[in-house]
Amino acid sequence: MKVILTHEVSDLGTAGDVVDVKDGYARNFLFRRGLATAWTKGGQKQVDAIAKGRETRAVKSLEEAQSIKGNLESKPVTVPAHAGQSGRLFGAVKTSDIADAVKAAGGPDLDKRTIEVPTPIKTTGTHEALVRLHPEVQAKVSLEVVAG
Repeated sequence: MKVILTHEVSDLGTAGDVVDVKDGYARNFLFRRGLATAWTKGGQKQVDAIAKGRETRAVKSLEEAQSIKGNLESKPVTVPAHAGQSGRLFGAVKTSDIADAVKAAGGPDLDKRTIEVPTPIKTTGTHEALVRLHPEVQAKVSLEVVAG
């Protein structure tokens, strides 16, 4: 089944890509999470609009992405979260919380869709997140989750 990705999906493609996936994967995973839409003849306009939006949000050059990577990896980012006495969070740290914490720490304004957290962050302490800055550049951000 041909689908148009509306968001970036790891190991599959970026927003605006037209990919061929199995029917069950499209119906049960991509469509339900809003990550893709079915390919139609009129879908090319949607693909063009997604690609144009991605270009405006994307980091323009490889050198700029490398400098942002250096800034992000140089120091840990403190993320405040509501936690109980045992250190367990009420909920989990979201990618938007990480983007806000990076900006508050004096870092760049990141799009929350470019941030990947390998496992949900549900405890205080040190964790890592991956930020896709450029197709060739990924930064590992050290997060210090504190009760706040």
